[in-house]
Amino acid sequence: MPLNDLVAPNAILPALKVNSKKQAIQELAARAAKLTGQSERGIFETLLQREKLGSTGIGHGIAIPHGKLVRLDKLFGLFARLDRPVDFEALDGQPVDLVFVLLAPESAGADHLKALARIARLLRDPDIARKLRESRDAEALYAVLTLPPTQAA
Repeated sequence: MPLNDLVAPNAILPALKVNSKKQAIQELAARAAKLTGQSERGIFETLLQREKLGSTGIGHGIAIPHGKLVRLDKLFGLFARLDRPVDFEALDGQPVDLVFVLLAPESAGADHLKALARIARLLRDPDIARKLRESRDAEALYAVLTLPPTQAA
């Protein structure tokens, strides 16, 4: 299930340097704002509010911060491989180094949940996660994220 409909090549950060979960969310919100034309503060606050409900760290070094924005017109994804893992208060206690931000229109409903499930399934695949951790540049990361399912495994 390739993610090329959710993430563009310019929405890949191959070595984001951050020291904390909050800083990671801040940097990702800033990049998402540039790419979507949305308010950086609005994106940051949306993602932070979601984290307050419970960590989006799903385990195995992976986090999927997400939220809905009123003025967004389509699903938007942003992927970052962190320069070094940070504590994301993940369910398994592991620090996170792979982060996929998903932003959805307020009206997205089931599409938002389907996209979250697709992202989680892909990133939880041990081979995909390994390839993402081994890839050093945005092009290689994008290629792994958008591989057709038969080649991804």
